[in-house]
Amino acid sequence: MSTERAAGPGEATRRGPWRSRPWAVATFAVVTAAVAAAVAGTLLGGRSYAEVLDSFVPVNATMGLAFAACGLLVAWHRPGNAIGWLLLADGLGHATTAGTASLALYGDDAGWPMPLVRGLATAGAYAWPWSIGLFLPLILQLFPDGRPAGPVLRWLAWATVATAPLFVLEMGAGPQALITGLNGYLTLPGYHDLEPLWLVTELRVAAVALIGLVALVIRYRRGDEVLRRQLLWPLQAALLVVLVLVVWGVFEAGPVYQLLAVPLLPAAVAVAILRHQLLDIRLVFSRTVLYTLLTGAVVLAYVSLVAVLDTAVRQRAGPGNSIAATVLIAIGFNPLRVRLQRGVDRILYGDRADPVRAVSRVGERLGAGLPGLPGVLEAVREALRMPYAALRITAPDDHDSQAGHDSHAGHDSQVGHGTAAGSGTAAVSGTAPQSLQSLHAVPLVYGDERVGELVVGLRPGERRLAAADRAVLELLATPLAVAVRALALSRQLQHSREALVMAREEERRRLRRDLHDGLGPVLTGVTFKADAAGNLIAADPEAARSLVAELRAETAGAINDIRRLVYDLRPPALDDLGLVGAIRQRAAHLQRDGVAIHVAAPAALPALPAAVEAAAFRIATEAMTNAVRHAGAGSIHVRLDAGTELRLRVSDDGVSPRDWRPGVGLSSMRERAAELGGSCTAGPGAGGGEVVAILPLGAS
Repeated sequence: MSTERAAGPGEATRRGPWRSRPWAVATFAVVTAAVAAAVAGTLLGGRSYAEVLDSFVPVNATMGLAFAACGLLVAWHRPGNAIGWLLLADGLGHATTAGTASLALYGDDAGWPMPLVRGLATAGAYAWPWSIGLFLPLILQLFPDGRPAGPVLRWLAWATVATAPLFVLEMGAGPQALITGLNGYLTLPGYHDLEPLWLVTELRVAAVALIGLVALVIRYRRGDEVLRRQLLWPLQAALLVVLVLVVWGVFEAGPVYQLLAVPLLPAAVAVAILRHQLLDIRLVFSRTVLYTLLTGAVVLAYVSLVAVLDTAVRQRAGPGNSIAATVLIAIGFNPLRVRLQRGVDRILYGDRADPVRAVSRVGERLGAGLPGLPGVLEAVREALRMPYAALRITAPDDHDSQAGHDSHAGHDSQVGHGTAAGSGTAAVSGTAPQSLQSLHAVPLVYGDERVGELVVGLRPGERRLAAADRAVLELLATPLAVAVRALALSRQLQHSREALVMAREEERRRLRRDLHDGLGPVLTGVTFKADAAGNLIAADPEAARSLVAELRAETAGAINDIRRLVYDLRPPALDDLGLVGAIRQRAAHLQRDGVAIHVAAPAALPALPAAVEAAAFRIATEAMTNAVRHAGAGSIHVRLDAGTELRLRVSDDGVSPRDWRPGVGLSSMRERAAELGGSCTAGPGAGGGEVVAILPLGAS
């Protein structure tokens, strides 16, 4: 059964021979020729400047050239991306309208044959709607990779394609062509009787615009920092276009104002795909949002105040009303600008303008304890909207080498090789930038000691740490230094604990060797001497033999006691048989009728520290004993694996209660593992009880 899915509109263009670079150049050449025809027709015609502007020939020519030029760049450098070809198609539609409309106007004045003039007018009326109704919506829906953002949006993209002819028909089939004012072919005599159909078309325009917006929002929510940065470019251009169109609509300016905004959309799309790191788009976007909102607020306030004043004096707006409205707007402009700037900056830069809020957010995460260090870094990233943050702990032997450097370093410095990902990295949040030039380190100082550093990744497009960001990070450095110092002390305590355990086990090994090799032979010699004394005593043989027998029995008991002491210090089987052999020997002693114990281990374990051997043996012995005595197990499996850590797993098929209450045995196993920096868990498994112990080998 085939697993191939239907390709989306943007994916269909990714396959086929026509997407190669020569076709892109040829399409751009056609657009250029159409624009040249538009210029020639305009210059040769006798129409006035106002008539030329009202025909939208300059607007369509500019749009066609702008979209096609940007499409050529994208198609040349990213021939597999459908966005480039959609930009070319959009430009071709506008350029065709500009060229044919201009020639139709010129031909009508020059007395060309009417069929030719009407044909040109028809082409001009039906070309541009494809750009507005199909290609531009698809650019928004498929941006930036030329593919739909999901299965649902794929079908919606196909719906956009399927319903585009309806929009084209509405725009081109009127009794008079919108562009030239000339009657063309393919007009509908009953055009006005189809108003319900045209209402559906208007709803379709709103729907495809909403689909494009939803697609961008979905990509922004799902995307990484690079994708989000790309999406800000067309959004930035869209805001500027809206700003220009608002001014154009309110003040009834001519279409020439559109020429200032039209090239921004394709240019933003091309930059987002090819060079999205060209500028600090966050800063540019912040200012664009701010002044777009300010412009809208000023226009709305002006219109509203003039209307209120007109109503109050019951007369049309005059110079006095306009002056009063202007004064009131000027008074409220700066407070509004400050509030809007704070809101926009908080969205893009977090709480860097409010250091107290940022520190409070990080302090809440610090209250969660040391295991919450990744959460603390996440709070730092959220507070400043930064893509990456890491905490690095300075090793004790690094202080001397860094002392001289710190005396000359500033508040922050660029990170060199190994800083962000060294062995002292305690926690990381986010994705590290590819370039080390995008990393900056803020030293963490506790008292007079540098305990580490906070490494942050700059926002895409930024070349240096902003002063506002540096101020917040300097405030955060003090509590973070305390947290890092506490973590370092905790690690030192753990290392000391491990060293203590190692020393204790090594001392036990030494004691066993001394007792076994020194005192054991001595006591054995005493026994032999006592036997000899018994043979030499002749005066009272019976009493001598009785005394010697008692001496021998006491000496033998002492030897047994010493052996038990030696076993308690370290099981002799570990030295005689190794860890695996000792466990197997103990398993053989624990086996009963109907109980089978299976021990599995690699052919050769690495050299294990004495403490790890002893802890693993004690844990395995306790786990097997519990399974035999308390769980009623019929089969026990012991598994040993070693890498950077020794992993011990003991499972049985006995009766396992859901809630295991920690007794002396379980507590002892957990304490033995914790002493070495490891862990031991016990509880119900898949078929019975299960004990898993993990003992690090690096502690040696």
